[in-house]
Amino acid sequence: MDSRVKKIREAAAFISESIGGRTPEAGIVLGSGLGKLGDAIEAEAVIPFARIPHFVKSTAIGHKGNFIFGRLAGKYVCAMQGRFHYYEGYAMEQVTLPIRVMAALGIKTLLVSNAAGGLNPSFQVGDLMIIRDHINLLPNPLIGPNFAEFGDRFPDMTAAYDLDLIARAEKIAKKAKIPVRKGVYLGNTGPSYETPAEVRFYRCIGADAVGMSTVPEVLVARHCGIPVFGMSVITNVSNIDNASTVLNDGDDVVRAADAAADRMCTIFRKLIESL
Repeated sequence: MDSRVKKIREAAAFISESIGGRTPEAGIVLGSGLGKLGDAIEAEAVIPFARIPHFVKSTAIGHKGNFIFGRLAGKYVCAMQGRFHYYEGYAMEQVTLPIRVMAALGIKTLLVSNAAGGLNPSFQVGDLMIIRDHINLLPNPLIGPNFAEFGDRFPDMTAAYDLDLIARAEKIAKKAKIPVRKGVYLGNTGPSYETPAEVRFYRCIGADAVGMSTVPEVLVARHCGIPVFGMSVITNVSNIDNASTVLNDGDDVVRAADAAADRMCTIFRKLIESL
């Protein structure tokens, strides 16, 4: 057996035994400051990443580093309170291992969230942005021998973010009177924030928000044939000028994400209810 697949199977087997062999209907990835949704889950099992075979440690600000299994909106789900990032020094195989493990556990849908910098000049701190597409400036996690057990060598990314899930989320937001944006997320390596020149460049190539995560997870989920819904919380507005009065700060990002978490939780909960 491929050693990479062996790691996935071992991690999935450990988790499956811990949750009594149950199959989560959906998987959720909660980014910086967005762990509050985890508190809304009627938890039946909380498994620290450190206990799971082959998982690494989440070192990012605002990431608790737990897998939560339980019920949300009447569905049995699993949620990652935090994630792994390429900037932490981990290989893409390690960054995306949890997604393949969730696929092995049998999830049918993946919901991802992140804290992102606003590139679109109309965006403000606290806005919620439904991700309709992405631009990848990170190493592609599908590079290397194909995981044939999971998907095709060349997965299509025409609709990386499921159009039906996007339409449902827009209806949910409208009914709940929650304003939402829709745009393109750009994923880069970090951990440094963007220079003003980079911000201007990213705007020119069509990005509305920028962050340091999410894209690798989405690529792997789509390789596994799992539909994806993604949402960004705009936690800071990227600076297009070299002005020292507009600086980026990690703690501010977490605070802004936490302030918007209730609105995002409402949309995620109703979306899961609709599955």
